[in-house]
Amino acid sequence: MVTETVPYTLSRVGVVMTPLPDEPLEAEGVLNPASGRAPDGTLYLLPRLVAEGNVSRVGLARVVVEAGIPVGVEREGIVLEPDRGWERGVGNAGVEDPRTTWIDALGLHVMTYVAYGPLGPRTAIAVSTDLREWRRLGPALFAYDDALDMDLNLFHNKDTTFFPEPVTAPDGTTSLAVLHRPMWDLGETKPGQGVRAPAGVSDIRQSIWISYVPLDAVLDDVSAITLWRQHRFVAGPEYAFEELKIGGGPPPLRVPEGWLLLHHGVTGVLDSAFAQQQHVNYAAGAMILDPEDPSTVLARTPAPLLAPETEEERSGIVPNVVFPTAIEEIDGVHYVFYGMADSKIGAARLDRTGGGAE
Repeated sequence: MVTETVPYTLSRVGVVMTPLPDEPLEAEGVLNPASGRAPDGTLYLLPRLVAEGNVSRVGLARVVVEAGIPVGVEREGIVLEPDRGWERGVGNAGVEDPRTTWIDALGLHVMTYVAYGPLGPRTAIAVSTDLREWRRLGPALFAYDDALDMDLNLFHNKDTTFFPEPVTAPDGTTSLAVLHRPMWDLGETKPGQGVRAPAGVSDIRQSIWISYVPLDAVLDDVSAITLWRQHRFVAGPEYAFEELKIGGGPPPLRVPEGWLLLHHGVTGVLDSAFAQQQHVNYAAGAMILDPEDPSTVLARTPAPLLAPETEEERSGIVPNVVFPTAIEEIDGVHYVFYGMADSKIGAARLDRTGGGAE
């Protein structure tokens, strides 16, 4: 168990986005946004907008800033909706929980999102230069790894995000790195199959993994970013607020200590992997990943940095949820944007302990 803690704190600054009462596309909440800056520097959120029947789209909303603090948004439309066959099933559809990373080496925003298709949730990828027009590259694919004795393409996968800078992969190649969270219970797709974990996995609780994509391959053909290799376990549940499962949050942020990864930890009881109403509690923690080997955890928080306490966080479509998904710098200060009870979007200031804003 990693015992070093993380020298960062989160402090609420307020609600920045609430569903419009007369907007049918937001009838079941606005939540879990991605973020990014347009070519002119304008800061945007890309919120998940949930219509009646739990059908999700990705919107675009300009962040309103007053005195250096995000206080609201101005909506500018829809940028992604479930209009591909692999994003729609019988009785379900959605493009959910986007995370967006600007990767300077590519000159692109890279969006990972959950395509809620015929067999349930699957990670998919799209790219953009301006946050408005997105080119779908399709579902993520996992190259076979003999050491795992398992095809990772069999499993549902969520909470996916790319690092903003290339790293060195285990085989020594300069690569893009991506965090993800496989779900080992095949019974959710095919009843009776049960749990089928890869070789070496003894704890079947949902955990954070990392995979790599050779940078040269992506520079030759951007669609190569969908083929992930060299899969490694990063972190699983360790502390009380993570008892049920953990998953990654915003794109990792480079800090003096390494890579700062905000994540969520979950306690409670899951009715099923895909049930909208759950008896759970989601809180935000953090860990520091090794800058040279981001599959290695150097430090992590034994208690949450942010847990459901306000009315907006405790009451909503799924009560008791703090779910961080985006992080942006505004006037030298980093702010984290997070889903509140699957219903609204809040912001929190990120500070370094003893060192001011980060």
